[in-house]
Amino acid sequence: MKNIVGILLITLVVTAVMTSFSKADSGSGIKFSKLTLEKAQKEAAKSKKLVFIDAYTDWCGPCKQMAATTFMDEEVGKLFNKNFVNIKIEMEKDADGPSIAKRYRVNAYPTLLILDAEGNLVKSVVGKKSKNELIAFAESVL
Repeated sequence: MKNIVGILLITLVVTAVMTSFSKADSGSGIKFSKLTLEKAQKEAAKSKKLVFIDAYTDWCGPCKQMAATTFMDEEVGKLFNKNFVNIKIEMEKDADGPSIAKRYRVNAYPTLLILDAEGNLVKSVVGKKSKNELIAFAESVL
């Protein structure tokens, strides 16, 4: 009897873990492309979208919180994946990070940038944003 209960318990735990991995991989959140800004702009022009940049640093706590929560939200993901070419740029470590930070005057983190396909700044916002604040930010430029 103990073996059956143990097997059932293990089965439930494994099922719960697999379900959480499936949800994490299901694409319910912003899908960030591993593109340079230049390639993201070309993709945006081709797909008639804007470019969304999460300008962050590795040491930024609010950046990490947004990456783990707000950016993973399903509603946020649907809006951003439909309308933007989404990229993340580490402003201090990525090869073009410092030049992008200088060009768009990024000096606090997180900074969220929306650019057109030509690289013109459409809108930016600084600081950690909730789901509703991020959606309002995106909708204000669409």
